[in-house]
Amino acid sequence: MALFSSHSHAAHPSKGCKKRKFLSDSRHHRHRSKIAYRDRLLSIIVWFVALSVAASFAIILGHLVWYGSSHLSWEFLTTDPENAGREGGIASILVSTALILGVCLAVALPLGLGTAILLAEFTATNNLFSRLVRRSLDMLAGVPSIVFGLFGNAFFCVTLGLGFSILSGGLTLACMVLPILIRSIEEGLRAVPEEYRLGAASLGISRTSTLIHLLLPAAVPSLVAGLILGVGRVIAETAALIYTSGYVDRTPTSLFDSGRALSLHIYELSMNVPGGDDNAYASAVILVIVILLINTTAIYLGKQWHNRSLQQ
Repeated sequence: MALFSSHSHAAHPSKGCKKRKFLSDSRHHRHRSKIAYRDRLLSIIVWFVALSVAASFAIILGHLVWYGSSHLSWEFLTTDPENAGREGGIASILVSTALILGVCLAVALPLGLGTAILLAEFTATNNLFSRLVRRSLDMLAGVPSIVFGLFGNAFFCVTLGLGFSILSGGLTLACMVLPILIRSIEEGLRAVPEEYRLGAASLGISRTSTLIHLLLPAAVPSLVAGLILGVGRVIAETAALIYTSGYVDRTPTSLFDSGRALSLHIYELSMNVPGGDDNAYASAVILVIVILLINTTAIYLGKQWHNRSLQQ
């Protein structure tokens, strides 16, 4: 009896260990199930948001194509507007848009790139000057476009005497795109690993060569992203151009002539010209195509520059 009792008492600890192990495995299984459930829920939310954005773009694009594709033709692209835009094409509008965008990029790209390099490579992060510049850029990025338009009218049109012109519109749009462009390029340069700079310095490579051949190619994705965001904002701008480039729909002969941008032409036809909806839809389709072409070209050129720099 004593022997049986001792064996009985010895068996209890093993049962307790098995029970504790079972409870631990059960809690671990529930924990893993909860993590898996959260992962699936997060994946569903992310996919829902992504599909919602894609569906919204598809609906808008489909609506434009449905109503505007029937009015697209070669003549629409190569003839000037007639009868206040109800008839004819958008040749002069495309020329004005290209000139305004060209002035904008010609001013914004060098200034934006130089300022971003100054902030990222030649000033400390906690420097008072750099902090003030960054805060100013962040504030300018959130300023409504109508405010930029009023500033452009007061400064470029009146103070500098440029009047309603392609040059005034392009310079105003450059002021709009600079904050986005500078901050994007700066963050791209700061994201480049510090080993790039230290390795180049140890090899005796000058700071300028390091910047041109190592840092800028590594920051190309950020440069392209900033360029796409900036161009996407300014090419569809209307409020800023109403007060700077003007409404004239004839083909400009110089940068000092007034010109109507494509976005402003769409606004004018849809809001102020009875019977202009058909050409407004067709012009909107062209605007979307132009934005897609610019974005695709920017991405292609960025990849080419990056690959060529790696081969060197």
